[in-house]
Amino acid sequence: MMIISLYDNPKAILKKAAKGNRAAQKQIYETHAPKMLSICRHYIRDLQFAEDVMITGFVKAFQHLHAFRNEGSFEGWLRRIMVREAITFLRKNQFVVYDSEVVENTMEEQIYQESRLGEEEAQELIDALPEGYKLVFVLYAFEGYKHKDIAELLKISENTSRSQLYRARQFLQDRIHNLEISKRAK
Repeated sequence: MMIISLYDNPKAILKKAAKGNRAAQKQIYETHAPKMLSICRHYIRDLQFAEDVMITGFVKAFQHLHAFRNEGSFEGWLRRIMVREAITFLRKNQFVVYDSEVVENTMEEQIYQESRLGEEEAQELIDALPEGYKLVFVLYAFEGYKHKDIAELLKISENTSRSQLYRARQFLQDRIHNLEISKRAK
């Protein structure tokens, strides 16, 4: 009796892809593309630009696949590439504008808001954020970056990062409140 593996070993696929095996690269792409597009989409409003950034991220990942040492999650490694590519795209196209005004003690307060937003409505609200707010908000809320890391990545001060997050939360809270009022009025 011969045992046939239905799924290839992820490490073996990564090794093949690192050696330039197109079938292995295609398998990696098809496995991770939906999630990576979602990540790019968090940063970039336009779906076509988000797809371009994702493709560029995959090209970079395949070029540097030999640098991945299987010490952590491949998806996490790939995710960091996508985040950096999205930030590079936004910088290159000058979509990011920062407000350097500092807001003290904003991180201690948590904004809790009960709302029944669908995924599409939530994405639309995030897309409505000014680019500087949006970038910091997504890095902090979705990617789990700390303000120190955001500051280094975006070349801004930690206080600016805190300020941007505070303002993003205020903006979202106001929009959610307005949405709820308009839903109740109907």
